[in-house]
Amino acid sequence: MLKSYFKIAWRNLSKQKMYAAIKIGGFALGIAACLLIFLYIIDEVSYDRQIPGGHQVYRILGTYNDNGKLNKGTAWPAPLANTIEKDYPEVEKAGRYLDSPGWGDGGNSQVRRSDQTENNYEEGLVYADQSLLDILQPHFIYGNASQALTAPNTIVITRSRAEKYFPAENPVGKLLVLNNKIDKPYRVAGVIEDFSANTHFRHNFLITLAGVEFWPGEQTFWRASNYATYVKLRPGTDYRALEKKITTGIIEHYFIPAMKEVGDVNIATLAQKASLLLQPLRDIHLRSDGVDDGLHHGDIRLVWLFGAVAGFILLIACINFINLATARSAGRAKEVGLRKAIGAQRTGLVYQFLSESLLYSLLSFLLGIALAWVLLPFFNTMADKSLTIPWQAWWFAPGMFVAAILTGIVAGLYPAFYLSAFQPISVLKGTMTAGSKSAAVRSGLVVFQFTASVVLIIATMIIYRQMGYMLHKKLGFDKEQVMVIQGAGTLKERAPEFRKALLQVPGVSNATVSGYLPVEGTRRDQNGFWNEGKRELESGLGTQIWIVDQDYVKTLGMKIIAGRNFSAAMPTDSQAVVINQEMAKKLSLKDPVGKRVSNSWTTYTIIGVMEDFHFESMKQPIGPLCLRLGNSPDIVAVKTHTADFPKLIAAITGVWKDFAPHQPIRYTFLDENFARMYADVQRTGSIITTFSILAVIVACLGLLGLSAFTAEQRTKEIGIRKILGASVQNVVILLSKDFLKLVLIAIILAIPLVWYGMHRWLENFAYQTDINWSLFVIAGLIALSIALFTVSFQSIKAALMNPVKALKTE
Repeated sequence: MLKSYFKIAWRNLSKQKMYAAIKIGGFALGIAACLLIFLYIIDEVSYDRQIPGGHQVYRILGTYNDNGKLNKGTAWPAPLANTIEKDYPEVEKAGRYLDSPGWGDGGNSQVRRSDQTENNYEEGLVYADQSLLDILQPHFIYGNASQALTAPNTIVITRSRAEKYFPAENPVGKLLVLNNKIDKPYRVAGVIEDFSANTHFRHNFLITLAGVEFWPGEQTFWRASNYATYVKLRPGTDYRALEKKITTGIIEHYFIPAMKEVGDVNIATLAQKASLLLQPLRDIHLRSDGVDDGLHHGDIRLVWLFGAVAGFILLIACINFINLATARSAGRAKEVGLRKAIGAQRTGLVYQFLSESLLYSLLSFLLGIALAWVLLPFFNTMADKSLTIPWQAWWFAPGMFVAAILTGIVAGLYPAFYLSAFQPISVLKGTMTAGSKSAAVRSGLVVFQFTASVVLIIATMIIYRQMGYMLHKKLGFDKEQVMVIQGAGTLKERAPEFRKALLQVPGVSNATVSGYLPVEGTRRDQNGFWNEGKRELESGLGTQIWIVDQDYVKTLGMKIIAGRNFSAAMPTDSQAVVINQEMAKKLSLKDPVGKRVSNSWTTYTIIGVMEDFHFESMKQPIGPLCLRLGNSPDIVAVKTHTADFPKLIAAITGVWKDFAPHQPIRYTFLDENFARMYADVQRTGSIITTFSILAVIVACLGLLGLSAFTAEQRTKEIGIRKILGASVQNVVILLSKDFLKLVLIAIILAIPLVWYGMHRWLENFAYQTDINWSLFVIAGLIALSIALFTVSFQSIKAALMNPVKALKTE
């Protein structure tokens, strides 16, 4: 019986090739889109799930309510990990790592074998505890997993770096030199497998923290926060209850006493404002919005958004199937009547129509999977992923088959019950007419399709408008034609000489040596500042403090609006700072120049005030910032004024080789670094745009099928109207107006939905574009134009038909 059902289904499919192509094509596009988004979502939610016992691992997250602004971070004092492990029996292990740019021996990321002279720039150098290895449990290829980082001057490297520096040999016991410190080589104590791409911890060099002190007493110092700290809890521990215990205990017994030591007197509210949270390891990638940890995160909201888009596209494709199946009901009515007249039961007819739906679904899934495979490289580039279709996974083929069956059943249920309900007497007498109820359902489904499509169109336009706003908004500094040379810390005291040599290169306007740039992701040091003599927690202002040279402000084009810049002719500038407007405002300094401000270390005199500039992503408001003079030669920023960049880069590279003959130059450009801050927004925009186009195409395929059916049903009417003098234009309007009304209703419904949703999305940005009414008008015109073009294709074809032929056909 089942074979018979599918044989009849295949015959019906073969008879109606155009409608079959629209059904299968629309379904296939929807399935391809869903599969691509499904692969994306699977990758996002699988982060950090490969770590053994990961459900017991947590990152310690700190929050502080700064007068209504909730600051979230992961930097903690050095002694926190040992203290928690010692004081709380629920904690099995606690471990730390310190991202190394600007710190100790890993600070400039230059690595070489001890028996070689040429340095290599490397990503992913961190200091780490042995206990962190015990928590994360990477797979060891060489070395003792339980002892690898217990001895001073040891290092653990990944397989890829072992193959790079020690090909075809066991590296354990071999020596690596970091940043030309030949008097302090590091012994390789272990080789681990490279961390998976879908983990937040992807470092290639783990430098031991055993025996390390960055300054005397640093490892027991509670007033400096630099270490990311992780804990592994014992089985059965209620981590929420433990959070409360840790917050109370650590603040009362460690933080408050440390603050009292230096005279902070107003600390009574610290416990109410601050808390220590345990963030599950598997939440770090998708649920760290607003957390200052220097990592690249995903966003659970994007996962839900892309999932909703995929669902909409598949739903639109299913609606096409339902609409076309019910629209052609008159053509199937006689078949149903005859079958019932010769004894067919309604159940059998339902099975027959469901078989057709299943056949369409299976064919669509096969074509959709093939389309996804073809489109996957393009999607990977757009989403910055390395996804693959899991052909060999045990669940893939059965999962796709079950999905095809379920989709076919869901899409076919309504048409099956609708078509099988026809009464044979009415059908065979010719008294059956198309029901207004089914027409209303079809109209409602078309409205839903285009409402979803218009929402996606407007959302795409707003995303791109916000992206353009961020990329072109006045920043308050000059990011154009600024070459950024990294790894300059190895030059040490020769860095100022290197800068002077650069000034002799044609095309170089100025240069500055520092460790800080106004781009998210570069090194940040944050201190609490207060007006001199007011050392209280309540008046302390969290402020970024950057160590720069005298040429920093001039090179990057910041504007001094009060006072002066640093000067080499003023020895007292070593104890001076230049602050931004926001810092002056937050410290209530109406005339800041000459005033003195303090932090935990010293007191500075304000010599100048800069106009506020955007030194972080525009998702964040401009915060307090101060510059002070010092030696921090990690980065050299070179302001240029030439169109011949290849010649300029060659000249600068030559100067670099004179100063660092064994270290390849590594450079970027500041405007490119700035644009990378918004790569996630750009990716979101590209993905939404692509799937918006797919949604519109699928919706238009359905509209094309319905308009073809309408034209076919009204062939006789069109012929009579043309004989009576109707023009082609009259016929096109006749056939198009009902569909355009539905699209207009969809636009009206879409506007409040997208207005609300995109306002919520824009709340993620401190600086936002406006949602102008013109966007809705443009999107509406686009939707109407697309719909008109789609419908007109069939309308014009019908209008041009010879009326005599039309009447003969009837």
